[in-house]
Amino acid sequence: MTTLIIINDPPYGTEKAYNALRLAMALQKDHSDVHVFLMADAVTCALAGQNTPQGYYNVERMLKGVLLKGEVKACGSCMDARGVKEIQFVTGVQRSTMAELAAWTSAANKVLVF
Repeated sequence: MTTLIIINDPPYGTEKAYNALRLAMALQKDHSDVHVFLMADAVTCALAGQNTPQGYYNVERMLKGVLLKGEVKACGSCMDARGVKEIQFVTGVQRSTMAELAAWTSAANKVLVF
């Protein structure tokens, strides 16, 4: 079973990215193949060096957990619009394209959008 999770919201300010990554990790525990695609403000979820208050969730750490068993890619056009460079990302997150998102979507058994 392959699940594609598309995240559109920023890492903080709403809990959509947090909940999407929680679900990704839960699916991975059941041996599901999980792909995460970051679009719009969600490309900032992949920025390395996030420093959150004690006791508050940290999207960077969550992404690292997802990357242990899955793939995470970020929309290149969305990155360019926000001045975000791949070198700023957590190791393992890759710049991607709409064509690759389309291929992942076609191949996925389930697509979830946050």
